[in-house]
Amino acid sequence: MLETLLEPKMLLTILLMGTIVYITYLTKRNTTASDYFVGGRSFGWFTNGSAIGGDYLSAATFLGIAGLTYQLGYDGAYYAFCFSIGLTLLAIFVAGPLRRFGAYTVADFLAYRFHSKRARLAAVAVVLAISGFYAAPQLLGAAQILSMFFGTSYEFGIIFTCSVMIFYVGVGGMKGTTLNQALELWIRLGAFVLMVGAAIYGGLHYQEILASINEFKGVITGTGQYAADGKDVAFDGDTWTGTGNYFPSFWQTISMTIGLSLGTIGLPHILLRFYTNPSAKAARKSALMAIGIASVFFLFAVYLGVVGRSIFLSGTAEGAVMKDLVSGGNNMVVPSTAQALGGEWLLGLVIAGAFAAVFSNLSGLFIASSGALAHDLYATFLRKNITEKERVVAGKIAIVILGVLYGVLGLMVKEASIGHLVALAFTVAASTFTPIFILGIWWRGMTEKGAIAGLVIGLLSSMYMIFLPTTLPEFLQFRVPGLITVPIGFLSVYIVSKLDRQVPADVNEFMKKVHSKESEVA
Repeated sequence: MLETLLEPKMLLTILLMGTIVYITYLTKRNTTASDYFVGGRSFGWFTNGSAIGGDYLSAATFLGIAGLTYQLGYDGAYYAFCFSIGLTLLAIFVAGPLRRFGAYTVADFLAYRFHSKRARLAAVAVVLAISGFYAAPQLLGAAQILSMFFGTSYEFGIIFTCSVMIFYVGVGGMKGTTLNQALELWIRLGAFVLMVGAAIYGGLHYQEILASINEFKGVITGTGQYAADGKDVAFDGDTWTGTGNYFPSFWQTISMTIGLSLGTIGLPHILLRFYTNPSAKAARKSALMAIGIASVFFLFAVYLGVVGRSIFLSGTAEGAVMKDLVSGGNNMVVPSTAQALGGEWLLGLVIAGAFAAVFSNLSGLFIASSGALAHDLYATFLRKNITEKERVVAGKIAIVILGVLYGVLGLMVKEASIGHLVALAFTVAASTFTPIFILGIWWRGMTEKGAIAGLVIGLLSSMYMIFLPTTLPEFLQFRVPGLITVPIGFLSVYIVSKLDRQVPADVNEFMKKVHSKESEVA
């Protein structure tokens, strides 16, 4: 028993869990709704920038981008490029105005912009849909790590992770969530820095590995198969062959670019983070810091995906690592590569980093969704005269409900790719909230009916193209259907608003509030 606890992967994971518990305990006092949902708007740009980075750089970055690069080669690296564009657009067009507006939840923006409970209700539905799409792959990553490296069942991994989240967010609220997210970001960055250093020290420079990779132009499948111009890749006495190659066409690439780049602007858990800054200036600085951190992460993730691909193709790693690269599919490339590069201690740090990525992102999703349930639904439609204390209690009850719902979703995506599931969440966000926030902040002519139409039509069209693509003509079947669904979302808002023309009477006051420097510290 003692030997098991002293294993690096177990020791470092327990240390991470203990730190989370300690920070959560220190921040357990949440007496007001402002404390619980937006951390009292007390976090400076460095802490909040770290937390935004921690929230944004989820398992999709820590595990998924490297995995997609490992599987697809440089086509997989394109995901990182799109994510970087998204953060930049968010910083330019949304961060400052959103903080000047100031609220508790994403749905508050629509409710106050149009004085509409119907708009709030539509926003809640979209928040829950996007958060569910995003939560499922995070749970998938945590469960696969526990299964592969700790020998637990996939189902146990889902239940364990959801239980940690219920405690983590339910007790600490946004204060605990923010501090934990900031810490977890730097744990992941440290793990990546050590992995990159180990790879370079071991001679795996770009110029050394590109030659071998370029000799094999194909796709590694999720079961460890590799198909490339009729060639087979053999190692450890076995040969893997396979089909099912995926090389995106020009229009598939454009569609993915639109969906992923614009999706960041519509992610509820990222938008919510800008409410926690003390001023619009701090919000912009937080966004710029997150861009810098994300750029480093994406660079490292792509490089490590290439390193993992090189290790797989060369067949030089020990048998256990090669087996993990096969059985774990593209989701477990980073831990397996860490083990190949630095042994058990580097593997242990990476596993702790992977849990940090999952917990950081999930906590943001939980806090955003709990606000939608407790603040936007319960306090608005069921208990209108609710006290501050009752609002906080409602938020904590919502966390438990979400833990169950997200757990069910996690059980349903056992065989999926983390990176691709997150790409679909980005597509839904880009087709719904992105048009709302871009047009709502920068266009006076947007109306309540236009906003609701954009949310509903954008949600339905993206869901249809994601779940029922085979019912469409082949030229409309996209892995990431942003090329179709995002214009539909924007056009729905614009056309219905033009036909409706019922612009709120106080639109000029709203625009002054979100764009005027007089509101910097509002």
